[in-house]
Amino acid sequence: MRFFHRFGLLLVLPLFFTGCGRPSQPTIVTTTSMISDATKRIAGSHWKVECLMGPGVDPHKYQPSASDLGKLSSAKLVLFSGLHLEGKMVDVLEKPAKGRKAVAVTRSLVESDLRAAEPGLETIHDPHVWFDVRLWKKCVAVIADELCELDQEHAAEFRSNAEAYSKELDDLHREILDKAAKLAKDKRILVTSHDAFGYFAAAYGFEVHGLQGVSTATESGTQDVEALARVIGEKRVPALFTETSVPSKGLEKVLSTVKEKYKIDVRLIAGDDALYSDALGESGSTGATYIGMVRHNIDAIVKALSQ
Repeated sequence: MRFFHRFGLLLVLPLFFTGCGRPSQPTIVTTTSMISDATKRIAGSHWKVECLMGPGVDPHKYQPSASDLGKLSSAKLVLFSGLHLEGKMVDVLEKPAKGRKAVAVTRSLVESDLRAAEPGLETIHDPHVWFDVRLWKKCVAVIADELCELDQEHAAEFRSNAEAYSKELDDLHREILDKAAKLAKDKRILVTSHDAFGYFAAAYGFEVHGLQGVSTATESGTQDVEALARVIGEKRVPALFTETSVPSKGLEKVLSTVKEKYKIDVRLIAGDDALYSDALGESGSTGATYIGMVRHNIDAIVKALSQ
């Protein structure tokens, strides 16, 4: 029986790639929830938008399932972040497929827009561009262009939706600047689980320190914990921020080390005040949309660092 079960799977899996059983409603597939949110805002009711990585999912470690491959095979358009964010999906996303177009929404960003993933690695870029709202606005424009090319009949509506959304993003950018200005410059030190907030720091005047690098695929070690604890102790940082898509275990070690070695009062910000980094929140949460996510983050940061 085990043989026939395996043989049956071998017969079924190719269907994911042949296009059999395609849904009648045209579909756009996105990798991350941030891209999905923007695409839905622009596409309206004309296209079904499916997201591979749901709330709280870490894209750095994500591996596509058989179901994901099925969605990709039936999509007319695949929108992904690029800049190696979807590291384990690159080969699948870039593989040519008849009737399907795959586009990196970061394709219009130029070298001067981007920051290096690590010092000395200028050719490898930090993918977390959505934390500078101005850069995300450029990515939204790419999404709009692709939708207009895909569905010219509704292009005018897509352009109108994109323009309205872009104005909301302009307002959001100004809102973050205003809220950040409430913190004294020496209070703008952001410590997080991984280095996802470099663009945020550069755009809004913060100093940022992550326990892990720009990718969570590399685990932190004892030296990383000690080094970050030293920064916190010397600068007397009052709060460490967990992230909804990254386990808090590493920061808990840092917190313990700081309290033991530096004897300062430090809080671990978690639960409802944890920061959204690589994924949006569940439906109904403050981080369920891109704008909601960014607003939640700046509010949580200002609240914790001003105390």
